[in-house]
Amino acid sequence: MVEKNHFEINENIKQNEIEDILGEDEEELLTLKPDRKDYILESVFKGLPVILLWVAFDTFFIVMMIINNVFKENPWILIPVIAFFALHLLPLWLYIANIVKRVIGYKNISYVFTDKRIIIRSGIIGIDFKYLYYADISSVEVKVSILDRIFKVGDLHIKSATQTAVLDDIKSPYIYANKIMEITRDLKADLNYPNDLRPKENHGYNTKYKKDIEK
Repeated sequence: MVEKNHFEINENIKQNEIEDILGEDEEELLTLKPDRKDYILESVFKGLPVILLWVAFDTFFIVMMIINNVFKENPWILIPVIAFFALHLLPLWLYIANIVKRVIGYKNISYVFTDKRIIIRSGIIGIDFKYLYYADISSVEVKVSILDRIFKVGDLHIKSATQTAVLDDIKSPYIYANKIMEITRDLKADLNYPNDLRPKENHGYNTKYKKDIEK
């Protein structure tokens, strides 16, 4: 039965650190962060060819208007032209904003493995937490881009029945993918076959992983 004080909370808790959201019987095993250089450079190179063409196209028209003295002959047209190109260059502003977002947000991003779940911490102003319980994970896929190969990292795409999550630019991605799936298979086996006929260390779904997630 749920007790009366179950939902009482301490208002002084910051709720932006991993320790603040761990359960009473939950243990933090490992914390990873993306490779900083790869994490930021990915945002720089992603969509860069399109942005360069877009800016070159707009620059060409602006230069042609200046060469043909359009603004001298019709000075009133300057304001609408500036407004038009400011709007037309929206992809450039979004591209720059995405880079700034990654640079500022890097300090807040981390991937925490506990004995029950994977916690993804992220955010720029506010801190967001995303949870993936091992028992709910259905698949883990490793994707490695050309840039990832250079920095010897990779992305883990984790899928559960209700959500997906990406652990960007972590080292030894294949090792962690295998370990996560191993834990997931064992926990599901514990739930389906909770008995002591399995390995001696296993006592049902209460099995804990203390070292398996570590390299």
